[in-house]
Amino acid sequence: MTAHDNDARARSPRSAAWRLLVAAVVLLAGATFWLSRWQPRAAEIAGPIPAPIVDAAPVSGAEMQVAVLAGGCFWGVQGVFQHMKGVTSAVSGYAGGDKKSAHYNMVSAGTTGHAETVRVTFDPRQISYGRILQVFFSVAHDPTQLNRQGPDTGTQYRSAIFTENAEQAKIAKAYIEQLNKAGLFDTAIVTKVQPLEAFYPAEKYHQDFLVQNPAHPYIVINDLPKVENLKRAYPDVYRPDPVLVATTGTSN
Repeated sequence: MTAHDNDARARSPRSAAWRLLVAAVVLLAGATFWLSRWQPRAAEIAGPIPAPIVDAAPVSGAEMQVAVLAGGCFWGVQGVFQHMKGVTSAVSGYAGGDKKSAHYNMVSAGTTGHAETVRVTFDPRQISYGRILQVFFSVAHDPTQLNRQGPDTGTQYRSAIFTENAEQAKIAKAYIEQLNKAGLFDTAIVTKVQPLEAFYPAEKYHQDFLVQNPAHPYIVINDLPKVENLKRAYPDVYRPDPVLVATTGTSN
């Protein structure tokens, strides 16, 4: 076979297609490897953890209560609690900063003091504040990551519990102490507990994002595993049909 023949084979359509296929496979494998490394650790180790020893007392009234939680990108946190029984609303938004800068294009710079946050409204006759925190710490995010979750870095992705009253603060702080003493995580929990000053709902396109965009690469890699972990670890509180902002009209 002559050099010309070799050159012709190298330039043939079949050879070119083969090289493209090989290159695509290599790129896909590399992307899968790095994305899997970015996946939040909580999605890999999620499972039942002890319920809070200190929790809210059972109530008989019908008044709804609220838990305001920050655990990285609000898409996944919202998605988890939308699938939780007893939750009547889960709204993505911002807390920790002021109203004038509570906009995604400003918050995403990490300089406004806000954290991406979810306001969870729940029926205390069906589920307790402590139970909400149990899911928050074990399924919704990794509480040992400081100012980040998976691929997202910055103080806007910090782990925080914004409390509405002294009882919530007492329950949250006691639970963090309980989990740290139990040594359930490789390192100490970094979640901050602070009073809620204000919550600002996020833009409409952020609401129900996980449900509306199940094929989005970020959702597939980072957030759908959290919902599956909720279903597996806490089947007694999992609801297959999520409660949506679009149907409840509770974003404001």
